[in-house]
Amino acid sequence: MANWPSTRDPKGPMKKSISLLKNQGVQSQDADAIPESAKRFKDGSRWKIEIPSVEGPAAFKVVLEEAKKRKLKIDRISQGSGIMMQTDDEIAEMVAIGKKEKIEVCLFVGPRAAWDIGKQPVSSAGGVAAPTLRGADQLRYAVEDVLHGASLGLRSVLVGDLGLLAVLGEAKKKGDLPKDFILKTSVALPCTNPATAKILEELGASTLNLATDLSLQQIAAIRAQVDVPLDVYVEGPDDFGGAVRHYEVPDLVRVAAPVYLKFTVRNSPGLYPSGGHIQGLVESTARERVRRASIGHSMLTRYDYKG
Repeated sequence: MANWPSTRDPKGPMKKSISLLKNQGVQSQDADAIPESAKRFKDGSRWKIEIPSVEGPAAFKVVLEEAKKRKLKIDRISQGSGIMMQTDDEIAEMVAIGKKEKIEVCLFVGPRAAWDIGKQPVSSAGGVAAPTLRGADQLRYAVEDVLHGASLGLRSVLVGDLGLLAVLGEAKKKGDLPKDFILKTSVALPCTNPATAKILEELGASTLNLATDLSLQQIAAIRAQVDVPLDVYVEGPDDFGGAVRHYEVPDLVRVAAPVYLKFTVRNSPGLYPSGGHIQGLVESTARERVRRASIGHSMLTRYDYKG
């Protein structure tokens, strides 16, 4: 053994743990550098842009208007208030707009512990339970929310509960949901390491939302583990740390491809559940998210990155 062996050395002091992880097909170390991912989206691209917290058709139209103004291609919009917090007409309109503009529309599953009658999710230490589902009734409500959305033409949902992900993944296999139905994990269902990413992919996740505070090296290790697209916040919300990583965009694409680059707005109040009482804020923040995305995108065009 060397005088001061690395804990990453397969023959070093942590050789048993390294061997155990290797035998399970799990990455045992973060990348040393920032390796270039050879993986791509089906259309051959390395990156796409997602605008989160697009709460309803009016906000969606604002996003399109601002994107056109800034000549920015948007590939996916997501919403956080939930399927159950929009009318059928609103959902159908969002789906129709998405189809016309060739933009994926992803709505959050409505039921969640944070809005249930339990106390843990709103306690000082219980926030981690906020996106979960308390009990079998809430699980059933969540499944019903997804099936209802699917009946209206929705083909992409945000999932914050591990058990629900497993149920929906199995539903796709058995034909209860369309084969092309997208199961996107929420940032509230933390994906922070290769083993967790592996489990989420195996349960049926179509795309993984990573924690907002991972280094390039940590992201590279997760990318080496899974093939599905990764969703990475370039600018994160305040209640998830609020990182602002615009200058990292080229390297985020390098290590994480295929990757959805997500742009929210720091220093803004929460929107969930959304409604007419805060519609002005919903639309103004939607517009600003597109502006922020254009700044992030400029980091690629400025340095002449292609694809």
